[in-house]
Amino acid sequence: MITEEERRAAADALLKAEIERKPIIQPSETYPNLELEDAYRIQALWAEARVAKGARIVGHKIGLTSRAMQMASKMTEPDYGCILDDALYNDGAQIRADLFIKPRLEVELAFVMGEDLVGPGTRIYDVMRATEFVVPALEIIDYRTEVPRAITDTIADNAAFGALVVGGRIIRPMDVDIRWVGATLSKNGIIEESGVSAAIMGHPAAGIAWLVNKLHAVGGGLKKGQIVLAGSFTRPVDIAKGDVIQADYGPVGSIGVSFV
Repeated sequence: MITEEERRAAADALLKAEIERKPIIQPSETYPNLELEDAYRIQALWAEARVAKGARIVGHKIGLTSRAMQMASKMTEPDYGCILDDALYNDGAQIRADLFIKPRLEVELAFVMGEDLVGPGTRIYDVMRATEFVVPALEIIDYRTEVPRAITDTIADNAAFGALVVGGRIIRPMDVDIRWVGATLSKNGIIEESGVSAAIMGHPAAGIAWLVNKLHAVGGGLKKGQIVLAGSFTRPVDIAKGDVIQADYGPVGSIGVSFV
């Protein structure tokens, strides 16, 4: 464990990295005793600083939902971060590439909560019952630390959240079998990735149930109106200035954005 003063220093460094678009030395290198609890506390302090500057927390993201990514990170469960309102974009947006350090895109589904949801013991059907809408989404991930990164570095860095794009068709959770929502991700007219939402822990609501139970352990939960990114079902694709992205979700619609 590290001290609260060291946690605040790490949060300040990450905030500076975000503002200056320059990665910092990994917190795990600066603080060798850094543990998971410290990393989530650093994340919370960073979020508090962003809120103090005028941002608003509008939801949560879940990462490491695939077994392969968990094994690569030496984890046995996902991780999570928060979504801020100043990092939300709509279908058709032109997004400044220089807002990020080394951005990549992932294909996901976003759940919009229709009611509050708290643990413990939350299951997939509880999530489905509490969800008002499900929408196609793209997550822009971005790291504010140098490599190689420990899982504590990623968690402290708000689980690598950069921005969120939503679009496509708004569906109610029982309108389709959301386990089998498929998508292709094209960059500049070339399909780079494809996947199906069942790749997210067997069901995209499974990660959200996990998140609710984890938040309960620290006195939290999900609120009505919050948006939750369920996790990626494709590998991340590098993006840069000039790229045009199209994500086609078939019957659930599509999302198109460009980076300028």
